[in-house]
This record gives sequence, structure tokens and C-alpha cells, in this order.
Amino acid sequence: MKKTLFLLFFILLLAGSVILMPSSNAQDTSCDISNVQNACSGTNGFGSACQDLISKCESSINQALQSSLNATAPLQSKLDSLNSQIQGIKNTIAGIENNLAQEQQDINTGYAQMATQTEILNATVRDYYIKSYYNSPLLLLLSSGSIAQFTQILGFQKANADRDKAIITNIAATILDLQNKQKQLQAQEANLTALKSNLDSQSSQLDKIVSGARAYQATLSNQLASLNSIQQSILAAKLSGLNIPLFAYNTQGGCSSDIGKDPGFSPKFGFFTYGVPNRVGLNQYGAYGRALAGQSSDTILHAYYNFDSYQNLNATISVNDGNGINTGNVIWTGSLEDYVKRIYEVPDNWPAEALKAQAIAVRSYVLAATNNGAESICATQYCQVFQTNPKGGNWDQAVNDTSGQVMVQGGAPIKAWFSSTHGGYVHTSADIGWAQTSWTKDAVDTTSGSAGSFSDIQNNAYDKSSPWFYCDWGSRSQYNGTAWLTSDDVADIVNVLLLAQKDSSTVNHLYQTDKPNPAGTDTWSADQVKQELQSRGITPFNSVSNVSVSADFGSGNTTGVTVSGDAGTVSFSGNDFKNYFNLRAPSNIQIVGPLYNVER
Repeated sequence: MKKTLFLLFFILLLAGSVILMPSSNAQDTSCDISNVQNACSGTNGFGSACQDLISKCESSINQALQSSLNATAPLQSKLDSLNSQIQGIKNTIAGIENNLAQEQQDINTGYAQMATQTEILNATVRDYYIKSYYNSPLLLLLSSGSIAQFTQILGFQKANADRDKAIITNIAATILDLQNKQKQLQAQEANLTALKSNLDSQSSQLDKIVSGARAYQATLSNQLASLNSIQQSILAAKLSGLNIPLFAYNTQGGCSSDIGKDPGFSPKFGFFTYGVPNRVGLNQYGAYGRALAGQSSDTILHAYYNFDSYQNLNATISVNDGNGINTGNVIWTGSLEDYVKRIYEVPDNWPAEALKAQAIAVRSYVLAATNNGAESICATQYCQVFQTNPKGGNWDQAVNDTSGQVMVQGGAPIKAWFSSTHGGYVHTSADIGWAQTSWTKDAVDTTSGSAGSFSDIQNNAYDKSSPWFYCDWGSRSQYNGTAWLTSDDVADIVNVLLLAQKDSSTVNHLYQTDKPNPAGTDTWSADQVKQELQSRGITPFNSVSNVSVSADFGSGNTTGVTVSGDAGTVSFSGNDFKNYFNLRAPSNIQIVGPLYNVER
């Protein structure tokens, strides 16, 4: 028992020396995310103050995060081992407690059995002293008839006395042994209580350190995510220059596939995106394809939304001249049905079931967005495309056929987002960076409900007839108005990405070379980027011979890009490549969505 307790105390002492190791969680408090958001709001996002602050904060937070991870890595291994030791200690303590309980039970049983022995002891002691008085040798001699009789009586009495002494001695020894065992048991219980208290204290310190380190690292990771979100907002602002058509009625702008067009150089590389950026809710060209396949408006809507039922609702709707909810001045007010008849989202010559699905989605969206008409809605594609004159024709008939019908979930209208072309997939609002909603869904929007390759998407997507289904976005007039890139163009983009990954402080110099630097500093040319790579021990690419991509066809995301050329072969994540492609690619050439492929 003593060896066990000593071992436990030794282990706890060792544990304390590990748990109480100091750590440094120092953090740059100047990089408050709200400050970064303020510095990068609106057009400030292209200014040097914003870019410098993002670069500074990313570097600071990454350094703090890596320092924390490096500091806790060796400690984590020891803490894991210590956790195992503590569990062993707890198991040992449980065994000791069981032994102590058994010992206490044995002592209690011994004391119970001693009740009878104590009575015998008391009687024996009493008889012993009485006999000692009355059976003195002198009295025995005087009362004896002869010496022989005296000797016989004296021997008998001595035997009785020896027996009484033995009884007294044995019982007294038993009582003393029980008393000693009780004292030892009480001492062990006291030690065990102290040991358990110490163990609980050390376990608490262990949990505090582990949870504290994880919480700190989670905070740093969240800050990096916020900074990345700000950068994505800047990229989104650049995308707006492409005038991407978000609604199917639009017949102007957008892209046209460059496959088959000769830019005047070879080899050539084209980065083609499936669909337009907003892939949430109703896929307008997907509804068109489903209607042609014979699906009803109800089947179409259930393919793109989660909702409970339809309800017949009405409200007064106000339209403003701004670009959002309750922005600008109110320019029109009327009933819900009159509002829907003035929506120009899809062509009038589409199948009736597609028009009906769109009409129900329009009602649902406007009621949810305006709190059942309590607020005004904008007239642009940032909300729903509205004109003061009724559209008439087949659209008017579809509105009448679905009069008042609204998709509801939990008794409330759903905010039924939609866009022109999803590129074969439907995503939840959270997938594209919006708040999570229960009525949006993930789905592969093909005739089979699945896809295993780019050819599956090309051949079986319901929205494949959209002019924006598979496009390389942007153009250069000197290359026959196409978005094809030269081998040198792609090599430069790869070099930029390699340099940014090696040294994040260079990002402000890595924007496209044919436009003003949005960070307000100098943009490094392709040759200077190569020199910067060489100075950091990295061999730059001068030419690219092949580009391939990998994709998750279950979710509709390009997951990786592999580039081969004169400097070897390198691979990047699909998202990293897309971001730096959009920052560096010339003219207005951009990748506009999560699923993209490379054509040659």
C-alpha cells in the first residue's frame, strides 16, 4: 500500500511539472477585424491602406498561430501521455478504495466477533483475581489434609491460572491488533482523500491548458477566415466588372464559349466556369430544361427548395430605385399580384410550367425579403428585375394560374433565391458564404441526379442549354475577342501563386499588370516576379505545357489544379488557384465559380 501511494504522488508531481509549463499567447491587438473591415469598406478595398493592413494582419496572425501550434505540439504529446497515466491512477485509486472498503468490513466483523470475546475476557479476569485471593498457597496448605493433596491442588490451580492468563493475553492481543488496523486504515483513507484532491486539481489544470490553447488557436483561425472573407469581397467587386447576367431574361453581355475560336497563338489555355456565381435556389435554365422534360411546376420547385406547402397570401408591395431592401425612393406601390406581373426574370416563350415555378418563387421571395410588404424592394437584379409596365403574354397567364401561391416553411414564406444558370448544381446559402438556411439545398441538377465527370455535367445537366452554362469569362480584343491565355500568361499566374505562398508580404505587388495597382503600390512584372522567386530559392516557370484539374463531382467544386512546365510540376488547391488567377489574369479574364475546367 505505501509503495502504491508513493508511486501515485510521484506521478502527480511529474504531471505538475508538465502541466504548469509556461506558454506565450501574445497577440497583436492592433489587428481587430472591425478595423480591417472599416479600412476595406467600399472602394477602399482597392486602396493601399486596406491591402497593407490585410497583409500585416495575415502575417501577424499566421505567425502567432504557428508559434502557438509549435509551442503546444510537444506539450500535447506529453499531455496525451499524462491523460493515459491519470486514467491509470484513477483505476488504481478505485482498486485501493475497494481494498480499503474490504479492510473496513473485516475490521467491523472482527469487532462484532469480539463482543463475545470481551465478555469472556471480563469474566476470566474477574475469576483470575478471585482465585488468586482465595487460592493462596498458605490457605491451601492449612486446608489440605496432606502434603500430597496440597501438591495436587496447587498443580491444578496453576494450570487453571495459566489457562486464564492465555485467554486474557490472546484476547488482549486481538483487540490491540484490531485497534492498530483501524488506525492504519484511517491513515490510508486520509492519504487517499488527499491524493484524489490533488489528482482532481491536476486534471483541472490539464483541461484548462488544453482548452485554453485550443480556444486561442480557434480565435486566430477565425480571424484569418474573416480576413479571407474581406479579400473575397474585393475579388467579388472585381467580378462585377464582367456584368454577369444573373437572370435568364437578359440577352445582353455575358460570355460566349471560345471553343473553336482561334486567338492567333498556340498553345492556348482556356479556364471555363460552369454557371454563374449565385447557385442557390431556383435554377432558371434548369427549370426550363425540367419543364421541357415534362416536369410540373411543383416538381420543379421541390427540386430546388425545401418547403412545407403552398399558401395563398397577399400584401401591398413597394418598389424603390435603389439596389437593396428599403434603399432609395419608392417608385411604385401595388398589390402582390400586380407586382409579380411586372417582373422580367425569364423569357415569355418558355414552357408554362417553368413560368409558373418562377411566378411562385417571385411571390415567395418578395414577401420574405420585405417582411410581407413592410419594407420596399429594389427593381434591379440585386433583388428581382421589375419594370413599371406589366409584362403580359404567357407570363401574365402563369401569374393568373398560380394566383396567390407562396412556398412556406414553418408557416412563413421562404426567401426563394434564384439565378439564371447554376452549371449543373444547386447549393445551400451557406455553401456560397451566406447564412445557413433550412429551405436551400444541395443537389446535382442532372437528369440522373448524379455526376461522375465533366462529360456527365455537359451532357446531362438540366441547364445545359443556357448560353452561360460553360464559359471562359472575359476577352482581349487583340486575340480575336477571346479569353484564351498563352503559355507565358499561365506561367506568370503560377509564378505569382508560388511567390504569394512563399511570402505573403508580396501580395500587394501581384495584381494584373495591365491595370492600375488597386493597392496603390507598384505591380511587379512577370520578369520581376521570376527574380523574386529566384531570390527565395524557387525556380520560376518560363512556359507551361499542360494544366489539369481535379474535381469533386458530388459537390460541384474544382478541388485541385496541377501545372507542368519547364520548372517541373506543381499543384495547388482549386480555390487558391482561382483567387490568384483572378488577381493576376490580364484584361477582365476571370474564373467566376467553384467548378471550372481547362480547355486547350
